[in-house]
Amino acid sequence: MRFSSIQRILGMLLMVSSTTMLPPLLLALWFDEGSKAAFTTAMLGVLLVGSLFWYPVRNQRKELRIRDGFVVVTLFWVVLALVGAIPFALAEQPHMGFTDAMFESTSGLTTTGATVITGIDRLPLSIQFYRQELQWLGGMGIIVLAVAVLPMLGIGGMQLYRAETPGPMKDNKLTPRITETAKALWYVYLAFTIACAVSYMIAGMGWFDALCHAFSTVAIGGFSTHDASMGYFNSPLIDMIAVVFMFLAGVNFSLHFIAFRHRSVADRQEFAPVPRG
Repeated sequence: MRFSSIQRILGMLLMVSSTTMLPPLLLALWFDEGSKAAFTTAMLGVLLVGSLFWYPVRNQRKELRIRDGFVVVTLFWVVLALVGAIPFALAEQPHMGFTDAMFESTSGLTTTGATVITGIDRLPLSIQFYRQELQWLGGMGIIVLAVAVLPMLGIGGMQLYRAETPGPMKDNKLTPRITETAKALWYVYLAFTIACAVSYMIAGMGWFDALCHAFSTVAIGGFSTHDASMGYFNSPLIDMIAVVFMFLAGVNFSLHFIAFRHRSVADRQEFAPVPRG
């Protein structure tokens, strides 16, 4: 087991995850909400811890093996759930205990959709957005995102991608470089999210609700900015939009990418098996 390489990548992933608290922090600052202190503390704290993990082993670039990739992914999902719980525990509203905060964070990241929060309509907008963002990141997988935006992961990126991605297509690269493959999947995911948000706005949702529910719909997560969820809008058109995009999001995103590139789901000539090792 290459512990120094695992520590280095775990530190980098923590630093990347700290940036996910920036959008809700900006919302809290814009609307002058009390949650801005919670997001600031959480973001800086996670960034510091990640830096402390990464700095001592920053020059360790040994190739990761498959089992190392599984260790990194397992550790990071556990740590990420802990990190995600921090703003819930520190925020004035809702001021949650550790168990409830951990439950809410894990439910969001795993796109389970269960919640222990009541009075969601009265939550600060930054907290509402943060809940939706957690499940959106979990829907595709933040480690796939890290592989896409952190070329410094080098050849270890393939092992992380294999460990994170389910299904038989994980051993095939959509593009010659694994970082480009991860980016391609996220481009598809982002395109569906934007299309879903725009569709909700056309159907009558406000921009904030449309964006937050697009996060939930494309991730097939179930969180909402209202206690009544989709029933709050009482709109068959909105319900139908949700059904369509959940159906599309339930299809393997690799197939969406193939269909877009080749205009057919049957053409897989561009796929090349990735050598194991």
